[in-house]
Amino acid sequence: MSQIAFWGAVELGLVYAFIAVGVFLAFRVLDFPDLTVDGSFPLGAAVTAVLIIAGVNPWLAAAVAMAAGAAAGLVTAHLNVRFRILNLLASILTMIGLFSVNLRIMGRPNVALINADTMLSPFYGLGLRDFYVRPFFVGMLVVVAVVLVWRFLESDAGLAMRATGANARMARAQGVETSRQIYLGMALSNALVGLGGALFAQTNGFADVTSGVGTIVVGLAAVIIGETLLGARGILIALIGCVFGSILYRIAIQLALSSDVLGLRASDLNFVTAALVTVALILPRLRRGGVA
Repeated sequence: MSQIAFWGAVELGLVYAFIAVGVFLAFRVLDFPDLTVDGSFPLGAAVTAVLIIAGVNPWLAAAVAMAAGAAAGLVTAHLNVRFRILNLLASILTMIGLFSVNLRIMGRPNVALINADTMLSPFYGLGLRDFYVRPFFVGMLVVVAVVLVWRFLESDAGLAMRATGANARMARAQGVETSRQIYLGMALSNALVGLGGALFAQTNGFADVTSGVGTIVVGLAAVIIGETLLGARGILIALIGCVFGSILYRIAIQLALSSDVLGLRASDLNFVTAALVTVALILPRLRRGGVA
C-alpha cells in the first residue's frame, strides 16, 4: 500500500470517526438502534455542498449540516416517543424519507465542489503535502469532538442519558425525563453524523445521494473493533476506541483491496466490509472462549 493510499485511509477513517461516535451515543449510551445515520450522513454532505456553492462560509455550512443532522435525529426520536413506533422502524422510516430530502436539497444525484473554498483551503500551501493536511485537520476536529462528548457524558445531563439507556424505568423512578433524554441523545448522535458528512464532502470534493449506503455498518464496525481492542474501561476509553476502530477499519479495507495476493477489486468492497464486521463480532467471543 502506497503512502498516499495509507493516509487516504486514515483520513477517511477520521471522517467516519464522527459517525462511530454518533453510533456509540445511540447504540451504547441510549440503547437505541438507529439507522437514521444512513440518511443523515449524506444529508450533512448535501447541505454543506449546496451552501458552499452558494457562497456560504464553509464553517457555517458545516454548522448548518450539524443542525440538519440533529433535526433528522429529532424526527426519529419524535416518531418513537410521541407515536410509540418501534425505534428501529422509526429510524428506517426517517432514513427512507431522507433519500428524497437529499435529492431535493441537491437538485441532482451529486454535487461537485471543484475549486470551491472549504474549511481546509487556508491550510494548503503551508509546506505540507495535501494528503497530510486533510487527515491532520480532520484529526484535530475529532479530538475536539471526543473531548466535548466525553465531558458531556460525565456531566449530570450525560449521566441522566446513560441512566436512560441502562434502565429507562429506573431512570424515570429517579426523576429523569427519559423522553427528553432520547430527543437530546438522538439529536447529538445525528449532529455528529451530519458533521461527518460535511467533512466528507469538503475533503473529497463532492456530495452524493448514495454516499450514506452502509454508513451504519461502518459505524458499528468501528465501535465493535474499538471495544475489542481497548475494552469497556470507561467513557473516554470507549470514545477513543471508536476513533481507532474507525481508522483501523478503513486501513484494513484499503489493505484488502490493494493486496494482489487476495485478488480483490473495488467491486468487492461490500464483501470485504461484511467479512471485517463478522470478524469484529466474533473476536470478542473467541477471546472469552464463548464460541462452542
